[in-house]
Amino acid sequence: MSIEIKRSVKPVEYNDAISLLEKRLSKVINNTEKELIWFLEHEEVYTAGTSFNQSDILDKSIKVIKTSRGGKITCHSPGQLICYLVIDLNKRKKDIRKFIINLENSIIDTLKEFKIASNSDRKNIGIWTMHNNESKKIAAIGIKVKKWVTYHGFSINISNDLNCFKKIKPCGLNNKKIIGLNDLSKIKYSEFIDVLKENLTTNLSVSNYF
Repeated sequence: MSIEIKRSVKPVEYNDAISLLEKRLSKVINNTEKELIWFLEHEEVYTAGTSFNQSDILDKSIKVIKTSRGGKITCHSPGQLICYLVIDLNKRKKDIRKFIINLENSIIDTLKEFKIASNSDRKNIGIWTMHNNESKKIAAIGIKVKKWVTYHGFSINISNDLNCFKKIKPCGLNNKKIIGLNDLSKIKYSEFIDVLKENLTTNLSVSNYF
């Protein structure tokens, strides 16, 4: 089966998205549905991964949804690109590190197309770029694997309001370490998705693993 590419125009409620994602996960595990790459946005919501720490919440009034993905706490809001994936590593190499590297390379290659240099960091998972002589995080990655099928995915700050990060330690970091694409270049959201889609489908293709 080929990978289905899904793009939602309006923001999707977080719990609804995760419910759909988990249903697709079950179907991919049972080989009754295609794998999935889903581009979407969320209304403002704070989510916490499996390595989340209560001390990462600076504003105790916010509501935080605990999730099954890896990583710590983050904020999603309109203008931030979310990419959820359901990818069957049974059809590729059962290598989670390679899968994450392929996600990282897809984001890095896409940013490069728009003349933005970036890099990954083994100690601080995600994608980083230099701004005012300081390394800042532009994309976060958090996945979960069940029976060698991956789900959840990554987020890229494009035009979202970064003020929500002031209420938390995003990914355990100082909020000043977070940056959005619009701070670096005026990029059209739809054009960015088009390039990212091509890079993801190439890097996640079965043939790329062998």
